[in-house]
Amino acid sequence: MSQKESLLQENCEACRAGVPALSPEEASQLLQQLPDWEIKQQGAVMQLYRAYTFKDFAGALAFTNRVGAMAEALQHHPDILTAWGRVELIWYTHKIGGLHRNDFRCAARSDQLYVADSK
Repeated sequence: MSQKESLLQENCEACRAGVPALSPEEASQLLQQLPDWEIKQQGAVMQLYRAYTFKDFAGALAFTNRVGAMAEALQHHPDILTAWGRVELIWYTHKIGGLHRNDFRCAARSDQLYVADSK
């Protein structure tokens, strides 16, 4: 099983305020499993970022809806920007003001939805 598949198999866990955010070292190690993602710094908050491309707006919107349904089912929600032929996702855990392992799990699941969408 690849490291990315491992993230896909893990269950998201409830995250409460006060849980420590991942350190930059921990986040960098997990990022190795998600080669199309990058860590961006927004003020003091580390966030996972990826842009996906599509042939048209309908494809971008369909993907947005699939990610939204997944996020709602997991009760862990990204920031999403949907535009013609493009969707940008930003995963981070608002309650802790940074990255949690759940963000990497959801990023891996987003990639899985993208692959499924592009077939």
